[in-house]
Amino acid sequence: MGAIPADVAKRAKILYLNYPNNPTGAVADLAFFQEVVEFAKENDIIVCHDAAYTEVAFDGYKPPSFLQTPGAKDVGIEFHSLSKTYNMTGWRVGWAAGNSDIISALGRVKTNIDSGIFEALQYAGVEALEGPQQCLEENLKIYTKRRDILVDGLGSLGCPIEKPKATIYIWAPVPAGMNSTDFATLLLEKAGVVVTPGIGYGDTGEGFFRMSLTLPTQRLEEGIERIRKAGIRFA
Repeated sequence: MGAIPADVAKRAKILYLNYPNNPTGAVADLAFFQEVVEFAKENDIIVCHDAAYTEVAFDGYKPPSFLQTPGAKDVGIEFHSLSKTYNMTGWRVGWAAGNSDIISALGRVKTNIDSGIFEALQYAGVEALEGPQQCLEENLKIYTKRRDILVDGLGSLGCPIEKPKATIYIWAPVPAGMNSTDFATLLLEKAGVVVTPGIGYGDTGEGFFRMSLTLPTQRLEEGIERIRKAGIRFA
């Protein structure tokens, strides 16, 4: 919070957060969320926390909810989704919880911009939440294997990254002397591998690229091998 200028904080109305984070895979702890609550109270700011990836975590890590923080319900709400947890990406089945006044205001806004999702998808969401949950552990095993393939593979090419604790993304630095767009182009033209240049997420994303764990495991292995055969290294 200290990076936000005081004059900007005083003018701001809403603070959006996303942890575990897309695209970086960064995580936040309760101490950080407590700082957010205090910042929001001091500056009269609404906090909206996107928690879509809290169920996609590795190695025993359990991402905390913003609403676990004392005072969080006084200043904000938390969004969640079935998209990542239950492989329902694109269905737009989700919900918000938290401060009742903010939820009420959100409901009034949504009433004027959409008419809700297809009812069959809502029933599918109910089944996902109330049905057998072993699919979650099975999915995490798959994602863990894919994460390790990409991180270990990139590491063997000289890319210095640690295994993320959560999300379905790998966020890695480009080779020294290159920008993210040029590196993404290099991978596409020389190795036939598509990655997302970090600059697409804003100026602070420059110097990084993002890879996704949503492709089949064999395709990820093939991608690393293509990069290797193309002679592309990070160091």
